[in-house]
Amino acid sequence: MAMLYLAHNWTREYGVRLWVVTVDHGLRPESAAEADMVAEECAAFGWPHATLRWRWDRAGNVQDAARRARLSLIDQWRGDVRHVLFAHTLDDQAETFLMRLARGSGVDGLSGMQSARSVVPHAISVPALADKDMSGIAPPRESSQPGYHVLRPCLEMQREELRHFLTALKGRWVDDPSNENRDFERVRVRHLLKLLREEGITSNVLSDTTQRMARARDGLKARLFQAAQSLTSDTPLGQVRIDRDGFAALDDETRLRLLTAGLCYAAGAEYRPRAASSEALLQQVLSGGGGTLHGAEVLVEKTHLRIVREYASVQGAVAALDSLWDGGWRLTTLDHALPQGSSVRALGEDGWRQIKDRSGLALPFRAALALPSVWSAGGLIACPALGVGPQVEASRFVLGRRDTGFEAFCLSH
Repeated sequence: MAMLYLAHNWTREYGVRLWVVTVDHGLRPESAAEADMVAEECAAFGWPHATLRWRWDRAGNVQDAARRARLSLIDQWRGDVRHVLFAHTLDDQAETFLMRLARGSGVDGLSGMQSARSVVPHAISVPALADKDMSGIAPPRESSQPGYHVLRPCLEMQREELRHFLTALKGRWVDDPSNENRDFERVRVRHLLKLLREEGITSNVLSDTTQRMARARDGLKARLFQAAQSLTSDTPLGQVRIDRDGFAALDDETRLRLLTAGLCYAAGAEYRPRAASSEALLQQVLSGGGGTLHGAEVLVEKTHLRIVREYASVQGAVAALDSLWDGGWRLTTLDHALPQGSSVRALGEDGWRQIKDRSGLALPFRAALALPSVWSAGGLIACPALGVGPQVEASRFVLGRRDTGFEAFCLSH
């Protein structure tokens, strides 16, 4: 609520408009009335508002499920809006640091939440938003560019500062009793912070530490980019080819980062896989073996490593032409009438066998299996990455941006 009042005032300075959304998680009987309160305030401000309703299926961790639901539902609601404000605070940053420290996170994890980050829709497994689950107004949608950006304008403010703003602005707000429920890890950490404060370990101190970690992370990312520039070669979008000798000569940290960046790029994943799994795969690769992890596969060739999308992850994925396949690929026909009902799916073994002349193909069999291809009831029509079939344009988005290759991904991810 504090961010809503502040953002309303910012619009006068920057000449922008707001669309406001509330996700009602349905975890407390009061939540519907609280969403109505937000709608009332938005009506008074003159901003459109929508309420999105979600119900937990009782599977897994409720807070993680709620977080994933928020991101997915907001993506379905946002239309062409590309920037969404979240009101995370400096106290949230400190709590996140301690939670990740308890899990043994490295430099990247201890860098904390970023003030801006991209959200990738296909990485969030949540059912589609039904009409009955939304009330209010949604922004119009004219383009189909995937992904959006989360901005956290309050990340350097403490909760008490936001309460001060609300009081000064005579705003309305609600204290969520879930914030005192010690069944949740974040609440337990919040109470732990009160004890640590006595030893000088404050939210400000921990936030400063995340900034130093972020500085170290940026230095390591620069080293990663240099390695990507010197050791990777051109491949189809969504694949990475790395010189084996050069890879083996890298320091341990850069080697691991190059491997996990390749996995994320091939899978279109926002977060790196867990350290233990990544380290195990790295040892396997250095010993001459390949493997799968994080929705990607590492193929060990004579002189190179090749990282590709894991076929098992896309084996059943089907999409219409000119829509998103696997959350990032869009295949569009160019001046060619394709059979009605043509669709996009992975090439697979069946598609590979249907290519009559494979002598000039630039990719080996396993590297081609997960490539997007056009199919009809009669079989394979085209695989643009292999130059097979009629002219079809293939474009890819990764982390909400148009894919311009692995080097650019390393620079921005």
